[in-house]
Amino acid sequence: MIGQLTGLLVEQVEADRCLIDVNGVGYVVFVSNRTLSRLPRAPEVARVLIETIVREDAILLYGFADSFERDWFRLLTTVQGVGVRMALSILSTLSPDEISTAIMTADKATLTRAPGVGARLAVRILTELSSKVASLSDQVVSVIASEVKGKESIPKTTQILSDCLLALEGLGFRRVESQPVVVKVIKRLNEEGKGSELDLVIRESLKELAR
Repeated sequence: MIGQLTGLLVEQVEADRCLIDVNGVGYVVFVSNRTLSRLPRAPEVARVLIETIVREDAILLYGFADSFERDWFRLLTTVQGVGVRMALSILSTLSPDEISTAIMTADKATLTRAPGVGARLAVRILTELSSKVASLSDQVVSVIASEVKGKESIPKTTQILSDCLLALEGLGFRRVESQPVVVKVIKRLNEEGKGSELDLVIRESLKELAR
């Protein structure tokens, strides 16, 4: 099973796939628009995480710029009626954060923005993934708790993280890039005894992201 490819991005074969040359072997990789936009221009070296789908008549490779999008791809394909192509279509239309927010707020209309997702399928996605989205949130809280090491209460720290990410998102930073930076900043500020007030976390995170 292939889990990652690093090689020369030869070309974009079609709107939803690209060709990556690894030591002379060309791999056709299906990708979302979001991942495609984050790949370097051909011909340059690209790295993508791979989800390998084995069928009776083919072995298909689906590529992702980060593990967050790949995790959502895996989650979406657990829903009855959502195949791999449909999952990729959803991820091309909505960011993982938008999908997560839609599920947590039962926002059916947002999900139906993705081509092929009708009202019935949107309800099924909301129903089947609501508990799994809560589980992902719990994992984030666990990471925060381990980083902060008890110097701040988890609910307060989680709220600061959430508010800071929203603020940075409003400034144009993608959550997948800013979240690890904010967690790192919160940890450092607590270790330095400065606390983690929202305005300070935002300022320090902007300094880190500017680097």
